[in-house]
Amino acid sequence: MSDLKLFRIDGGKATELTSQTVALERNLQTLIEENMETTFGVRFLASEYTTGKVHRGRIDSLGLDENGSPVIFEYKRTTNENVINQGLFYLDWLMDHKGEFQILVSGRLGTDAATGIDWSAPRLICVANDFTRYDEYAVRQIDRNVELVRYRDFGSELLAIELVTSVSTETTAVTRKPPAALAPAAPGAPGRKTARSKTVAELLAQADQGLVQLYEKFETFALSLGDDVVKNERSQYFAFRRLKNFACVEVHPSSRNLLVYLKLDPETVELQEGFSRDVRSIGHFGTGDLELRVSDDSRWTQVEELTRQAYTAN
Repeated sequence: MSDLKLFRIDGGKATELTSQTVALERNLQTLIEENMETTFGVRFLASEYTTGKVHRGRIDSLGLDENGSPVIFEYKRTTNENVINQGLFYLDWLMDHKGEFQILVSGRLGTDAATGIDWSAPRLICVANDFTRYDEYAVRQIDRNVELVRYRDFGSELLAIELVTSVSTETTAVTRKPPAALAPAAPGAPGRKTARSKTVAELLAQADQGLVQLYEKFETFALSLGDDVVKNERSQYFAFRRLKNFACVEVHPSSRNLLVYLKLDPETVELQEGFSRDVRSIGHFGTGDLELRVSDDSRWTQVEELTRQAYTAN
């Protein structure tokens, strides 16, 4: 087990700050729920959510992440509490009660968020003051999206969170069936449109070899930034995240380029016409305020450097 150390520097002299566990598990839970989007990129939905009389449980916290994936949080103050098994039990319950979760999302975040839920990659985030090596080994044997997050409390003004282990499953974006109103018309009836937008995977499949290689080059680089990087495939974009997204990629075969959206403040970057722009007020898929238009590797050094900055910041 590792221990995060924090030092205060005053006049060139370092003084170690003493860390501790949060006095009560509920205090930690409340703190994270009130700051869930800032710390984890997850929109808060519910606290102590009951699983009903049959399952007889309470999910500590429920949320929806920035890619539309359901998220379960479980908190434990000591290392000997079986937080992982408990969380997996709730994850199975969630997958069997999709309709109930969709109603919850609709009530809290609106119908657009509810219809955009990505059931291919539900997440379990276990938060504790520490984990044993057996915990880390166990989650690596599980074919689920599980993240172990260690916290340390350094007083009333400082809280450190560290991603200890992140295990992800291969995800494929689900193509939703068109609603009944858009079903093919009966013979002789007026025609109805049934076309849908192509998914990012379909767009990548029809792209020329040069664009495919360019995307693969970006994916290889993004995943190489750390063992904590997870790739998620959504309908319209590929997302790369740690605890939060740091890059989202759209594929555009017709214009033969990639649009890379990085979670960086555009005001900290020297924008270059035709390559980078501020999209804070421009609608786009995925997350990120800085757009990079990448059509070849002539500016690849800049692509890597900016992506690395986004990874470090998130």
